[in-house]
Amino acid sequence: MKITFLIGYFVAAALMTAAPPAPETQIAQAVLAAPAEMREGAAVLGYNAQGELVKLREGKNELICLASDPAKTTISVACYHKDLEPYMARGRELVAQKITGQKRNDIRWKEVADGKLQLPREPRTLYVLTGSAYDAATGKVSDAYLRWVIYTPFATPATTGLSTKPSDGAPWLMSGGTAGAHIMINPPKK
Repeated sequence: MKITFLIGYFVAAALMTAAPPAPETQIAQAVLAAPAEMREGAAVLGYNAQGELVKLREGKNELICLASDPAKTTISVACYHKDLEPYMARGRELVAQKITGQKRNDIRWKEVADGKLQLPREPRTLYVLTGSAYDAATGKVSDAYLRWVIYTPFATPATTGLSTKPSDGAPWLMSGGTAGAHIMINPPKK
């Protein structure tokens, strides 16, 4: 009885663990966050059969795109300037250590301020595309929503002229005055 239960448990666990899509599918999906003219040359990070993040494609331009996590039921892909990779990679390391939210931000911001983590002082862009599902046959994301984040370390409302409150799709400054300061551009959802 116990053996049957354990076998059933492990079979169910294996079925619930989503295998990543083929690398070509992950690449096609990941680059959808990028501007059309930058997709072909973007580097792409995706997932191998063990669920590890690996480089799926070398890049020929400034963008790195990140495939959607196959363990999630929704789609979330992102592309960002390659100069943001140390900052993004550190964020992924902290999440792997179960450090999330404001604590993760505080750690990275302190590391930037202390010179331990590189983050460019000039603006760099992150594109994020989310949706409820991805159809590999058509290359379409259901309920697609694209937003932009422009990292502007240590920017403030005084230096940018931006509000710190979101309103009706207008750009606004988030985390102003910190290493993680960034301009959010969230178009109204359809």
